Amino acid sequence: MPIMMPANRRAGLIALALVAAVLTAEAATITMPLSQVKPGMKGRGRSVFQGRTIEDFEVEILGVIENSSPKRSIILARLKGRGLESTGVIAGMSGSPVYIDGKLIGAVASGFSFSKEAIAGITPIEEMLAVGKTPEEPRTGAAAPVIIRDDTSQESLSGAYLKTLATGAAGAERSGLAFAPLELPLVVSGLSAAAFEKARSFFSRPGFLAVRGGSGGQLRTLESPAEPSLREGDAVGVQLVGGDLDISAVGTVTYVDGPKVLAFGHPVYNLGNVDYAMTRPAVITVMPSLESSFKLASAGPVIGRFNQDRTAGAGGDVGVLPRLIPLNISFQTGPAAKKDFKLKLITDKFLTPALINMAVSSLVTGELRSYGDVSLDFNADVFLDKGGLSVHLEDLFSGSYDQPPVSLSGLLAAVVHFLMNNEFRDVGIFRVDLSVRALEESRQAVLERVLLDKYEVSPGEAIQLKVFYRSQNEEGLMQEVTVQAPALPAGTEFQILVGDAASIQQVERAQYRIQEYVPRSLDQLVRLLSSLRKNNRIYFRIMAPKPGLFLKGEEMPNLPPTLKTMFASPRASAANPTEITRSTLSEYQIAIPYIFKGGASIPVRIRK
Repeated sequence: MPIMMPANRRAGLIALALVAAVLTAEAATITMPLSQVKPGMKGRGRSVFQGRTIEDFEVEILGVIENSSPKRSIILARLKGRGLESTGVIAGMSGSPVYIDGKLIGAVASGFSFSKEAIAGITPIEEMLAVGKTPEEPRTGAAAPVIIRDDTSQESLSGAYLKTLATGAAGAERSGLAFAPLELPLVVSGLSAAAFEKARSFFSRPGFLAVRGGSGGQLRTLESPAEPSLREGDAVGVQLVGGDLDISAVGTVTYVDGPKVLAFGHPVYNLGNVDYAMTRPAVITVMPSLESSFKLASAGPVIGRFNQDRTAGAGGDVGVLPRLIPLNISFQTGPAAKKDFKLKLITDKFLTPALINMAVSSLVTGELRSYGDVSLDFNADVFLDKGGLSVHLEDLFSGSYDQPPVSLSGLLAAVVHFLMNNEFRDVGIFRVDLSVRALEESRQAVLERVLLDKYEVSPGEAIQLKVFYRSQNEEGLMQEVTVQAPALPAGTEFQILVGDAASIQQVERAQYRIQEYVPRSLDQLVRLLSSLRKNNRIYFRIMAPKPGLFLKGEEMPNLPPTLKTMFASPRASAANPTEITRSTLSEYQIAIPYIFKGGASIPVRIRK
């Protein structure tokens, strides 16, 4: 039997539903199309100038600059109030919403350097709403094949990546004679003054204004945000690095629709579909400047993620957390002097390697003395999020105070770049662990001589080698190694090569007669990156006159004639193999606490 609800109660519920519908309709922001914006109109803008309090400022429309860039327009306006007459347009106001008659027309997004008045460019709201409607899809496109030179070592890989990064970071200088997107204040905390200057130069070109600030609790992530949404005019941040080092760009929220947020009115990096951490910063104060006034802010907690970074602004969701990559650094300068840094980096094929380069270089440099020789002995592991694969790195870099940290950070960044941009499988980085031991001295040694206990042996017989080398302080050192004689016919002569990475690579160049090759699978790429030649190794290689092939980065010695013919056939191989007359029968290496230099070749004969 149905239960009848009293008439007065039904009427009350209907009334509540109507009120909720009205409130929902009122909550939706009404927008004004660009076609209705005219010179002389006056309105107001909203932004945070201190703390988290949203304040209004006055706006007078001066006109519309049509086709300022292809199919895009800028609304030109004069801003007044809240000290804007003396500060000019403030870096950090990017995204500040502007209303006329209560209707949202767009976001403060651009301006002139050294302007005497607060003349701002406003990005029309229609262009920003298009950002929010862009479907969230992973960035696709054929990755460029990874090319590994046959003379690549860990240090040379680092240098090659840093050269590429410097070339890619170059951009046009800002000009005071043209509208340009407002710089985003980039709040950097957790670095020493010297390390901050290094980081500041890294971010100066892409449109950031790096300033030292506080974290404001950057380690706190709002997994269930107490405030479910931001308000139009609130300060909002993009956290690139969080944890013990925090790097966050600060701007303003333009438009809110439930958990959906649009901000900035111009791009952060213009990378399209992204996964940036969204933070809720607090503005400490406005710092006036003749060139460009800016908001000094604390980073604040992570409250969501930006998934779009487009020409007209950034869009994202509050309450949806980004996928961040842990970077754990253990730094030791003495038996009891150890520091651990725990960072979290945004996930991006372009930005993540660059941020690793900057973070490792800055943190390590900040812990070292300013002048003199330094040596860095390190171990690192880069774990992939699929297949249980990982790359292990270890080496010793030594030189002036700045060179070893640059080489170390460049190596780690290069490996992450190759893995995230491989052409085989779409994989991400699960975690990066780095352990560094610093010594305030140069650690280099030179080979003096190699002695064998016998120069004529039977197949399989043990050969004792003594390698004598000398350090920079004239200390004589010796390493003893045992190798096995290869199974060769009586009377055959073979060579035992002893040398550093460069010596072995020189032999390989003459042997394989090629300069570079492309890995054919992700597994091979991981293997090659893990086995790059290292500075702090003495390499031993046994070679003999045996024909074979060198194909796609790997040596195939002593092949039967039928297999050799098959591999050498153009129909069977996508890459031209190189026929070799001498093959590597075995290879050994030992680690020493020095950068090793030198090489020797010792002939040995199989006893008749």
